[in-house]
Formats: sequence, C-alpha cells, structure tokens
Amino acid sequence: MKLAPICLFTYNRLDETQQTINHLKDNHLAEQSELFLFSDGPKNEVAKPKVEAVRSYLKTVTGFKKIHVKESEVNKGLASSIISGVSEVIEAYGRVIVMEDDLLTAPNFLDFMNQGLDIYKNDSEILSMSGYTMDLPSLPGEKDFYFGYRASSWGWATWIDRWQKIDWEVTDYDQFLNDRKRKRSFNRGGSDLSRMLKLQMAGELDSWAIRFCYHQFKHDLKTVYPTRSKLINIGFGEDATHTAGTKRFRTDMDTTNQRDFHFEKFDKMDATLVREFAQKFSIFNRALDKIRQLIS
Repeated sequence: MKLAPICLFTYNRLDETQQTINHLKDNHLAEQSELFLFSDGPKNEVAKPKVEAVRSYLKTVTGFKKIHVKESEVNKGLASSIISGVSEVIEAYGRVIVMEDDLLTAPNFLDFMNQGLDIYKNDSEILSMSGYTMDLPSLPGEKDFYFGYRASSWGWATWIDRWQKIDWEVTDYDQFLNDRKRKRSFNRGGSDLSRMLKLQMAGELDSWAIRFCYHQFKHDLKTVYPTRSKLINIGFGEDATHTAGTKRFRTDMDTTNQRDFHFEKFDKMDATLVREFAQKFSIFNRALDKIRQLIS
C-alpha cells in the first residue's frame, strides 16, 4: 500500500498543535509517513509571538519518516493556505491526507485513511475520505464505513485527479443563485450549505471547504466516512475560527484499535444516515447550539 503524505496546517495555537502532533505520532503508520507542516504567517504584530512559538516547536518534531516545515512570510488565511499547500503536495505525491492543528487522532486513523485511499483511487464517484464522523443515532452499525453527500474538513484525504478539477472561483455561481431546485438539492447535505456558499461569494466568509462541497454537489460525488470516528476536534475554545462553543459535532473517538477495514464500491446512499447527518445542520439544531453557547 502506498502511504499518503500528511499535510498539517498550523497557525498560533501551540498547545493544540502539540496535542495534535503527539496523537498523530502515536498512529501505527506514523513512522512510515511523510509529514508536511505548514505554518501561516501572523495577521499582525500581536500574533507574532504565538506564531513564533508554534514555529519553534515545529522544528523539534520527530517520529515520522520525513518532516518538511514550510513557513509563510505573509498571512494567507486558512482557505488560501490549504488550497495552495494541498496543491503543492498532491502534485508531487498524487494523494494527500489533510489535517488542521486541533484534531486528536486515534492510532488507527492513518490505517483507515490510507486503506480507503488505496481502495477508491480509481473510483471517480468518490471525492474524499473522512477520518471524522458525527455522533449519529444509527452508528456504528455493522460496517466500517458509510457514504455521505457532504465532505468533512476535519482529517480528510483526496486524490490529484479529483482535486485538480475543482473550480475554486465558482464561475457558475450566478446560475446556481437563481435556481431554487439546485439550492434545495445542494442542501441535502445540510440546510446551511447554500447560505455558506452565498457568504463565501459575497466575501463574508473565507472557506475552502464550502467550495469543495459545492464541487462535490455539482458532480454528485460521495465522501467515505468511518462508522467510528478516528478523531475528535479539540478546537472549540475562544480562539477557534469556526467552532467556538459548538456542541453539535462532539463525538467519541474509536478505541477498538482495529487496523484492517472493509470497504465496498458505492451502490446507494443509506437514507437513514443521510437524514440523521442532515439533521445535525438543521435550523433547529443550529439554533439550539447557539442557545447552549449563550448559557454555558
């Protein structure tokens, strides 16, 4: 099996970055994997000390086959950092596993991701692999995986032939904006999707992920999810860009230490899981999440 390189994107959260890397080092395949550490530049003078602290730590990281540290002189922001960083690495390796600095992985995370990348490498219906799954009522069930309409940005992977086809400018947005049927169809992965895309196109959101999901919708592509989450997100604090205070995405991490996984070619979506997945993004659950944040 050809192991994919890992891209880890960092900014100014030293404690979370250390936890993320320490858990990643505990993966069974860590010592056989190449790791690319991307450090975004500080937004301002105030951010400089924290960014420098992270960079000092990155230079001490060990435990992987090979480590590459890439420091940006300017602040690109997360979206531009990921698009440019993934493009650079995937062009050289053909596939990539992508992480951010607030994800704690189970020891079998890299096993699951690499096996899936190998199984679906020639399957054009699959856009990405996800190491994360939400806590859905019907999971874990009997299988090791399920298919989703909406990609996850927490510990994911893809292949060069799918990544290079993405239209990051969303050049057909005007046609989409005036098509109610397509908007409803897009929102089958969650009722927030079309609104997020609108904010992105209006310059009020800086997200690579919503454009990734829109490309997925346009071409009717699927994401492969684990039925037991191979990671948890610890970035729910005040410094988190998108997840501060939220509770909808809390999940339990896989403790089985299973290393061999069974995957199948896409046949059809599981209607129950599709419904349960979308409900996590319903207006009711989003509103409930905000109320919980206010009273917590």
